[in-house]
Amino acid sequence: MIEILDFKTAVIFVLLAAAAFAIDFFAHKKDEKISLKQAALWSIFWIIVAAAFGGYLYLAVSSEAASLFFSGYILEKSLSIDNLFVMAAIFSWFKIPEIYRHRVLYFGIIGAIIFRLVFVAIGTSLLGISPWMEFVFAIMVAYSAVMMMKKGDDGEEIEDYSNHLAYRAVYRFFPVFPRLLGHSFFVRNQEISAQISADEKAKLQNQISKLNAKWIATPLFLCLCVIELSGVMFAFDSVPAVIAVSKDPLIVYSAMIFAILGLRTLYFVLEALKDYLAYLEKAVIALLFFIAAKLALNASAHIFHHGFEISAQASLWVTLGVLGVGIFASLFKAK
Repeated sequence: MIEILDFKTAVIFVLLAAAAFAIDFFAHKKDEKISLKQAALWSIFWIIVAAAFGGYLYLAVSSEAASLFFSGYILEKSLSIDNLFVMAAIFSWFKIPEIYRHRVLYFGIIGAIIFRLVFVAIGTSLLGISPWMEFVFAIMVAYSAVMMMKKGDDGEEIEDYSNHLAYRAVYRFFPVFPRLLGHSFFVRNQEISAQISADEKAKLQNQISKLNAKWIATPLFLCLCVIELSGVMFAFDSVPAVIAVSKDPLIVYSAMIFAILGLRTLYFVLEALKDYLAYLEKAVIALLFFIAAKLALNASAHIFHHGFEISAQASLWVTLGVLGVGIFASLFKAK
């Protein structure tokens, strides 16, 4: 295991990540649609930021540390694509206008950062207990790949999110206004009348009279909660896969955070290009099976000392190669 969890590296990571999130927040504060050109340029910018941290690891630590970081980063970014398509389906079901989607994504990403910190701490601790835990993680990663295969076979079936656990939990604890009220997640009871027309107030009088609480949730908050819980479930798939690349918590967590950084703008890129990525999910599935095999091989090497392990550099090249084949195959099919 590469020991890079020193104070200097941790400080550089925290400062760079905090500055990046501040830039992302202030750059997209307004409720406006993000064009494909803007989204593409911002996505490139976040890739450059991640590459800068990877370059620091290469120069200040070692080439192996940089390879592990980039492997984890590319893997998390690839797995996130499937999660973004789920978010697109959620936005569509809740009928969230594009001008408000970046706001929901921002708070959704904050939740993803917190949950991944918890999962990475637990996951790396479990792997430190016994090499047999690597077999458990290998089974988890392989199971995720199988589930992705089954989901792909089900076609484009639209899920009814009114049955979602988060949806029902919000209705249990909060009164919910029947439509959006700007970009607000909550509104004061007395503010509702000021934000709707007289005709609409007359139509919704019975529903408004039942909303006796001081604060009223909106469908935007419902959507956010569904996305947050979906992100938690997604983390159960992605965290074991990235931990398989490296057991160092800083490498794993930094790779995840820099991959998550660009998700808000990457969402709008994928929305425009989703018809051109037909084989990318299949490439991600193949990559998950490779990661599961790598975990199992490394676990057997630690237990039986046969000496056969897959290096960090080899993992990086396999990751790039599999994803490259998936992207080029998708582009060829689209052409």
